[in-house]
Amino acid sequence: MLQPIDTNIWHAVHSFTANGLPITTRMTVVRLPDRKLFVHSPIPLDDETRLQLDALGRVAFIVAPNLFHHLFLGLFSDAYPEALVYGPAGLRKKRPDLQALRDLPTGENQEWEPDLEHLTFEGIPAGRESIWFHRPTGTLIVTDLVQWWQGKLRWTTQAYAILTGVRHKPAVPLTVRALVRDKQAAARSAERLLQWPISRIVVAHNTIIETNAYAQITHALRVFAAPLR
Repeated sequence: MLQPIDTNIWHAVHSFTANGLPITTRMTVVRLPDRKLFVHSPIPLDDETRLQLDALGRVAFIVAPNLFHHLFLGLFSDAYPEALVYGPAGLRKKRPDLQALRDLPTGENQEWEPDLEHLTFEGIPAGRESIWFHRPTGTLIVTDLVQWWQGKLRWTTQAYAILTGVRHKPAVPLTVRALVRDKQAAARSAERLLQWPISRIVVAHNTIIETNAYAQITHALRVFAAPLR
């Protein structure tokens, strides 16, 4: 079920197993002017969630935020054929079955502005993650770039979170840091991201950060300002 985060923002969490690890992932829904709905990182669409979405507005945009979070894009596209479906450059090659899929545009004056802004985090071509900022509420929406796996976890998942550095604080996981191919480009993207007045961070895996959000993500992104280890 969709749960409210703030004015015109909702989320829903889906539990599943990835590479043998029990984990969760989060879909975020933003309502734009004219009751247009922006669906970020879709999860399986059940009848109840669809009723909720239809009550909130009209699904206008469906977005796969990186090259990994695309599994349920087709379900949403089929359910909402009038919606525009976007993903990172390269996803169309990976998912030729998604006929409606188009590359995320760059530059200003996109249809979701001014409420929503986005940037592609550069320097990590294996992921090509787009980062989103909801200006009316100061909410940053990230997927895999920054993670924090709090709460009760299965021992295997907890061990993975500890080993990748995301169990005890928000951080760029070691699995993501290992994929960096252009450190200068990643540093530029981190600098651009931190220009937004962030007061909350919605993370795809596990946590919504409501306290000291700007300071916490600034600390997490420091890995891009120095040589990675």
